[in-house]
Amino acid sequence: MLGSTHGTLTTDFRARVEACGESPRTAVHSSAAPSADDAVPLDVSGRPLHADVPDLDRFFRPESVAVIGASDAEGKPNTGITRQLIAWAERVGARLHPVHPTRPTVFGLTCHASVADLPEQVDLAVLLVADPLPVIEELAETKVKFAVAFASGFAETGDAGAAAQERLGAAVQRSGLRLLGPNTNLNAFEKFREDLDGPAIALITQSGHQGRPVYTLQELGIRLSHWAPTGNEADLETADFISYFAEQPEVGAIACYVEGLKDGRSFLLAADRAARNGVPVVAVKVGRTETGARTAASHTGKLTGADTVVDAAMRQFGVIRVDGLDELQDTAALLARARRPKADGVVVYSISGGTGAHFSDLATEAGLTLPTLTQAKQDELHQWIPEYLNVANPVDNGGHPVGDWRGRKIIDAILADPEVGVLICPITGPFPPMSDRLAQDLVDAAEQSDKLICVIWGSPVGTEEAYRTTLLGSSRVATFRTFGNCITAVRAYLGHHRFTAGYRSPFEDAPRTPSPSYRKAQALMRPSQQLSEHAAKQLLRAYGIRVPREQLVTSAAAAVRAAGLVGYPVVMKASGPQLGHKTELGLVKIGLTSASQIRDAYRELTDIARYENVPLDGILVCQMVERGVEMVVGVTQDDLFGPTVTVGLGGVLVEVLHDAAVRVPPFGEDQARAMLRELRGHALLEGVRGAPPADVDALVEVVLRIQRMALELGDELSELDINPLMVLPRGQGAVALDALAICR
Repeated sequence: MLGSTHGTLTTDFRARVEACGESPRTAVHSSAAPSADDAVPLDVSGRPLHADVPDLDRFFRPESVAVIGASDAEGKPNTGITRQLIAWAERVGARLHPVHPTRPTVFGLTCHASVADLPEQVDLAVLLVADPLPVIEELAETKVKFAVAFASGFAETGDAGAAAQERLGAAVQRSGLRLLGPNTNLNAFEKFREDLDGPAIALITQSGHQGRPVYTLQELGIRLSHWAPTGNEADLETADFISYFAEQPEVGAIACYVEGLKDGRSFLLAADRAARNGVPVVAVKVGRTETGARTAASHTGKLTGADTVVDAAMRQFGVIRVDGLDELQDTAALLARARRPKADGVVVYSISGGTGAHFSDLATEAGLTLPTLTQAKQDELHQWIPEYLNVANPVDNGGHPVGDWRGRKIIDAILADPEVGVLICPITGPFPPMSDRLAQDLVDAAEQSDKLICVIWGSPVGTEEAYRTTLLGSSRVATFRTFGNCITAVRAYLGHHRFTAGYRSPFEDAPRTPSPSYRKAQALMRPSQQLSEHAAKQLLRAYGIRVPREQLVTSAAAAVRAAGLVGYPVVMKASGPQLGHKTELGLVKIGLTSASQIRDAYRELTDIARYENVPLDGILVCQMVERGVEMVVGVTQDDLFGPTVTVGLGGVLVEVLHDAAVRVPPFGEDQARAMLRELRGHALLEGVRGAPPADVDALVEVVLRIQRMALELGDELSELDINPLMVLPRGQGAVALDALAICR
């Protein structure tokens, strides 16, 4: 007997089972407890650099299962669940042991009164009880590996439920077992088709119903291997399953429906593991309209909403974010099954000029590359297509050639072009027998080609033989029902393979020991305070970021001497720990060219500060830097991901255009340059209206130095804002003209 010192289930447990009507979803309380990631090595801030991959083999394929609260009583909610679990255990070859304090048998199986009475150590315990907390503590004694808690009423219900979920999470951590749930469901125990082959989709959902469209792909011949309904994620979370699925040889793509991330760092480590293994992750992440609860003093903070960071982090680590469940199923299915592309070029092939033009417009707008076919290739196609039809791309065959031997010749000729990696054929409506012949030719060509063929079957009926049997019966043709979903999936397919082909984990190069700059900067930090501009610029200097020649003075005479040393013309600015946006208060004077102007400016600045009751540490007399592109670079703290780095157009444009790009450290030079390319105003850095190109290399260097600062001072720096960072003409560098820093 396992755990024989406990003998039988406690009276409290008996009462819980009987009082809850044996329903696994009777209200309780509980929510996600933070789980410590013990992966090593660690970065400079003490955070892990590798994803901890849980061994979930015994969860999905247990040898023995205990169902606690099992029932075969008619009308009881637990009865149907028990029946489904028995059928699932038979399918996976597991021994199932019902546990109930008052039942000798359940569906003919011997029922045990307590966890302690189980005849063997079990791999998985399914908890059909209202309050899983006491049962978790009992399971700890029997060394159960995994548990599933269906009970609801935890973090999803508010503060009291969240507190109860924290207690549950803490108990799980003490127990040594791993928990799925609470507030989860039976999706992990669904029946998966075993007659399908090829790479499979592994599914992760926080809401079980939202996974149904992907699950039903099996009816279209697309294999599904796993389903992890994570629920409230008190312990096991989305990141755990991504890491695990990325290591499974049968998994061709991971599809996720995510309502909230438990831990941003864990998610990125998991996404990094998937990217290194070349396994695509496709995700619906709800919450695009969140504005975030941030009240930021800096421009950078105002630019960085919660969803902006999530979106950037997913893109940075190759997670393909889609908006709808239909896009999730179509994109995941394509990525799971399609081979690596031979080229990025897309050719649109149709029987209608209008259809081809329409689809080509949409595809080009979405960023797909539609190369113009060579004149030699066009001449070849005109052997079978009338001369008056356009075959440059899109290729319009006019209709009749698809009905005979010419149709296949055209398809093969297009696929033979080395610039073509994808052939897309929109069939806007069935027109037998030509559409039947076209569909069969496409399927036959796909079987003999290593290039991707996509078909959009536009009929709203969907019962046609060409669609149901020919197209859906092919494991090589990707079939869609809408233009939009096809374009989304193909763009994701080509983008994923470009991304993973050159992927290098940014965690490999993350700093692991503090730099000399960190020791200098640490001495400047003032906990829970905003630094003055002068102190903030000293912080930048510590990290090798160039600032203007300047001096901090406390008298008009000293200001005149400083101006002579700095060199006219100069800028004068009030400097104090409580000053944010100085221009609005009139605390900046520019273009000063004489001693008298310096004295007048000093007097005016100190008078304004006294009137506004703003304490100063002095007046800055600064070199005036005029020629360049004004940018903003900064650091903010995100609740999920920690420090984030933002770059965008600066000066007054930051308030108007909100044109910025975000990344989560660590990242390398390639990502820093990608940030700049994402900006709508990127052309300003290349030189417009006669302006010389800006020193982009210097700007990239500043971004990387700010990233190092964010990593090293992550626990001490709340916000940093360099605005403007004046990026001078190529070869002349970049200068931080103003800076704001807030310590944690």
